[in-house]
Amino acid sequence: MLGEILHILAAAAVSWILFVTVDILFKLPEAGGVSGASAIARDIEAGGGALAGGTMMGNIVCSPDASAGTLLAACGVYVAGIPGGLVAAALVFIGNRICHDPGYAGTTGAVLATFVVYGFTLVGFAATDFIAGMVIAILTIQGLSHTHASRLLARLWRVRE
Repeated sequence: MLGEILHILAAAAVSWILFVTVDILFKLPEAGGVSGASAIARDIEAGGGALAGGTMMGNIVCSPDASAGTLLAACGVYVAGIPGGLVAAALVFIGNRICHDPGYAGTTGAVLATFVVYGFTLVGFAATDFIAGMVIAILTIQGLSHTHASRLLARLWRVRE
């Protein structure tokens, strides 16, 4: 039981680093790329958060980004291994096009996560560890404190610049 909890926590950390890194590399904090992202960012800023972090959070909510890609890839790997993860990446790509998202953060995150999750299954982790871990990772960005999460993301964005 303790081993599984530690696997989930490790998977959450790996997933968090993966999706935040991909989203920052694809410049999600820079501007609202899809409808609604800028409105969310302004609302978070009005609540004491950082605009750049709020913009990234708005992009995460409004279109499949690397967090959604990572979660769906973990589900795909659970169901069908690498082919399942790649099917998930294709679905994220389609979702991005439906949302008129001009970027590829979600698809890239899903492809990378497919191989990361599969690689971890070779050393004793289960894909389900990453499903649970990704839910925890998303919760830390979207569910605990918009103000603090947006400030953290803005700090990470400044490092990238």
